Amino acid sequence: MDQLALLFVLLLGAVVMVPLGDRLGLPAPVLMTLGGVVLALVPAVPEVDVPPDFILPLVLPPLLYASVQRTSWRQFAANVRPILLLAVALVFVTTAAVAAVAYTVVPALPLAAAVALGALVAPPDPVAATAVAGSLGLPRRMVSILEGEGLFNDVTAIVLYHVAIAAAVSGSFSWPDALGEFVLSAVVAVVVGLALGWITHRLMGRLDDATLQIGLTLLVPFVSYVVAEELQGSGVLAVLTTALFLAEYASDADDVLGRLAGHTFWEVVDTLVTGVAFGLIGLELHNVFGTAQDREWQMVGWAAVVVAVVVGVRLVWLLPAGWLAKKLHQLRDYDEEIPLSWRESVVMWWAGMRGVASVALALAIPLKTDAGEPFPARDEIIFIAFAVIMATLVCQGLTLPWLVRRLGVEADTDVRRDAERQLAIRAARAAKRRLKEIDEAEELPEDLVEQLTRRAYDVGARISPDMVDEERREAYAKRVQRLHDIQRIQREMMSAARHEVLAARSEPGSDPEVVDRVLRHLDVRSLRAP
Repeated sequence: MDQLALLFVLLLGAVVMVPLGDRLGLPAPVLMTLGGVVLALVPAVPEVDVPPDFILPLVLPPLLYASVQRTSWRQFAANVRPILLLAVALVFVTTAAVAAVAYTVVPALPLAAAVALGALVAPPDPVAATAVAGSLGLPRRMVSILEGEGLFNDVTAIVLYHVAIAAAVSGSFSWPDALGEFVLSAVVAVVVGLALGWITHRLMGRLDDATLQIGLTLLVPFVSYVVAEELQGSGVLAVLTTALFLAEYASDADDVLGRLAGHTFWEVVDTLVTGVAFGLIGLELHNVFGTAQDREWQMVGWAAVVVAVVVGVRLVWLLPAGWLAKKLHQLRDYDEEIPLSWRESVVMWWAGMRGVASVALALAIPLKTDAGEPFPARDEIIFIAFAVIMATLVCQGLTLPWLVRRLGVEADTDVRRDAERQLAIRAARAAKRRLKEIDEAEELPEDLVEQLTRRAYDVGARISPDMVDEERREAYAKRVQRLHDIQRIQREMMSAARHEVLAARSEPGSDPEVVDRVLRHLDVRSLRAP
């Protein structure tokens, strides 16, 4: 088996693990990691040969861009305080704690290398956290905080990592220079992200074809990342800025097909890239153990200490931070999403799994310093980093569903249902308001106005049946049943039409381009059918 065949095996596994995980009640990223571990034990499977410099640029941009599609700038702005407590403050605290402990227990580990180790294991993985949390039916406010933390903690950790690596490679360190690099990296990233977001928004308005628009969105995260990195900025922050800008300003309410196709496309990208990334984590385990060189138990001991620090610091930080955020929320009445109980804080603690970013940063550690010497304790750092990743990802990922059930943390179904009902009412009112404007301008027939008014009312009732009273609900139920009958029959009619058109493709003299054009027309008609 060569590298290309291994890649296709991982892609296939990424697709298969999603339904398997749903059936077993386990997160797909965890299953892919375990699958990678099993593959690494097969003699026919080659060692992974991916240049470290390629991992961050190829993996993080599409995953981060896909994650931003589920959030918005306003949601981040409303939750900036709890997100900053986790995504910035906690990353600094974890980095400092891990660096102090590793510097103490690992022989011959310089302080700068210890800080690099702390930075690369500090950020919980946004993909693992949201993939696991989103599949467990957690309260939306918790998922929002985990998403916000996952999106921004990489920025903090990667900048700290680069500063520490530069100090370890050069043998010198300056706090003013490090702070200046941190600020400059953030400013450059935001400028690049906003500029590319604006340019992409303008281009999207000139591309009428959904295929071209989706193709553009696929390129944008990579371009944003590479341009920012070339200008000494943070590629991760640039991608986030671009994605948030586009999510806020580049959405066309009437582009139904483009929105549906884009959502499906990014779901596919998210699934495939996530699966490959976590599969690589498992595959790399074989190489990591090869660095132990008869010091397995000693290195396992160091790794166990660091794992305890990583997990413990998050718990020690989250409980008082959640309490403080709740108190400030009550005093100032900010509209932000915070954990409402110690149970939710415990679930958020256990959801702090490490993953793709930590792997990429560990593998990107240089082989030599500027003096030509081997990078100090590189093998030890990689071994400890992978131990943290496997311990948190597998142990916490496998036990998180049990912990959620045990603590009884569930989604706020009543709150979500009420919000859905209010939004359904707004949608129905907007539809009726527009109908009234058209009626006043065109003087529509009364029977047509009555029929369209009922349809406008059904717009909201179809989304949230609770918005209507019992009598109207019964009448609506009858109309829905009739509509279902019409849709069922129409689906069968359209299916017969599509089968007939497809059969024409194999007929002598048939033009495939004409067949595809007619078939697309039927597909669009089926999609828009009432």
